[in-house]
Amino acid sequence: MKLKALSLTLSYAFLLGSIHAPVTAQTNSPAIATPTFKFERMTPPEQKDAIPLGTGPQAPDVPEEGWFRMNGDINVRNVSAATLMPFLPAPDKATGTAVIVAPGGGFLGLAIETEGFAVARWLSEHGIAAFVLKYRLVPTPGDFDVFTREMVAGRSGKPSSLRPPSDTPAFARDDGLAALALVRSRAKDWGIDPARIGMMGFSAGAFTTLTTALEAKPGERPAFIAPIYGRLTSKAVPKDAPPMFAVLAADDHFFASQGSGLVDAWMQAGRPVEFHLYQNGGHGFGLGRPDTTSLGWTGSFMIWLQANGFLKAQ
Repeated sequence: MKLKALSLTLSYAFLLGSIHAPVTAQTNSPAIATPTFKFERMTPPEQKDAIPLGTGPQAPDVPEEGWFRMNGDINVRNVSAATLMPFLPAPDKATGTAVIVAPGGGFLGLAIETEGFAVARWLSEHGIAAFVLKYRLVPTPGDFDVFTREMVAGRSGKPSSLRPPSDTPAFARDDGLAALALVRSRAKDWGIDPARIGMMGFSAGAFTTLTTALEAKPGERPAFIAPIYGRLTSKAVPKDAPPMFAVLAADDHFFASQGSGLVDAWMQAGRPVEFHLYQNGGHGFGLGRPDTTSLGWTGSFMIWLQANGFLKAQ
């Protein structure tokens, strides 16, 4: 994750979950300085390897998909055609395990670089086949200037037309289910063990991961899930729920105060669970925020996969 020197980051979760904005450091005043935002239009990157999921648009009037940079990081909005982008490991490193990666963004956009492509590259470097899920989103204004103005207004506490849904929309869940089905159907082509296909999500992507896992039919759930800085309030957990690796920072200003009832529910259902509450890292730390304990989660995740037999050689 890219951070500006001598600055803090503040998640843009009110509007875009894990799309971040730098904030100047605190002075003697208890108030945090107003965040600054830099939006830039960009040409969509080459997506020749992206595989359409065929789940269709969630509404007939979604504006054209738009790619942009916010404070330098690549994001995408108005996704109406879900895709899956594969990042396959070198054959001599491949473990046979796969992870579908769902970026965050409050369902209004996707932080597809810091919570998608970067995560997928890291997984593939460790022998895990990764697939970035570009799932469908709630429409935002097609006019880029209107979009950015509404974004800044909402994050600054002013009236805004942009409001994220309270939980996973049905179309995002359906994209998660379609992604699981696609990877299973082509597991042999990609050298993947169909019994070792997991799902990982960040912020709103963690919502999508959890909803996909819990609402999948028995026998079709992911082999394991990793909700990273998502809401951990309690839910009904089925007896066949997959093993869960959950991560949150104690200073996450969105979800830390809501407790960890989901972890308790997993334990009460008798299902394997590991939970890491890091002292600091805030919300939206991606692969780990420098100078915080959140940097430790990726190593712990690999140890957890190994201990649970997900990294055994084919």
